[in-house]
Amino acid sequence: MAGIAGAEEFAHDGSTDIGVLVSHGFTGSPFSMRPWADRLVAEGFSVRLPLLPGHGTRWQDMNRTTWPQWYGAVESSFLELRERCSSVFVMGLSMGGALCLRLAQVHGDAVAGLVLVNPSVMSLRREIKLVHALSRVVPSSKPISDDIAKPGVTEHAYPRTPLRALASLTKLWATVRADLPKVTQPLLLLHSAVDNVVEPENSKVVLAGVSSADVTEVVLENSRHVATIDHDADLIFDRSVAFARRVGAGDRV
Repeated sequence: MAGIAGAEEFAHDGSTDIGVLVSHGFTGSPFSMRPWADRLVAEGFSVRLPLLPGHGTRWQDMNRTTWPQWYGAVESSFLELRERCSSVFVMGLSMGGALCLRLAQVHGDAVAGLVLVNPSVMSLRREIKLVHALSRVVPSSKPISDDIAKPGVTEHAYPRTPLRALASLTKLWATVRADLPKVTQPLLLLHSAVDNVVEPENSKVVLAGVSSADVTEVVLENSRHVATIDHDADLIFDRSVAFARRVGAGDRV
């Protein structure tokens, strides 16, 4: 199956001091994360940006995958970086943030720190409660893509939301929420003041649930959900680089 142009996975071997695993979100692809990955490369870091199974092709393909497969892809890239680098950070957007939280829960101190942008761990939408039953009879629903304030910008996500995959996502959310206290690593969480996809309660749940002592919260005033390609993209990139350098230097002392 031919993929979406620009949605390919990306890998770069740079520094052996700092590596960064970058994860895209639900129905998205590396397209929305590549500018962030490119900035990390420019800073000299080793970077892995995987294409999650079922993404970057057709929404029908995503309905054939489940969250353990998405997690397996980020874990494989994370372990590659662990073989190469002294400190490995995990950075994710939306569902990618949930996958990064799961990496931190499973791998403990092997994760040097987390940078999360509009992480998703739950939803207040009433239809989510019905998604498991609905997904058995309806394959897809309206899209949740392109919530971007910057004019003329698209993330090239799927034009439909695959419901069987969404039902699996809710299981990831529940797993991650249950284990939030296991997250003890330094955390930088950036969330948009206006987000039409992931409610602000998500960031509140994460911040209230983790056990991290080193926590920084940043509000993105000028971006919506896909903030990595929105007005505040450079702010995200700058803060994530400074965070990785600060925490990474401490790890190597």
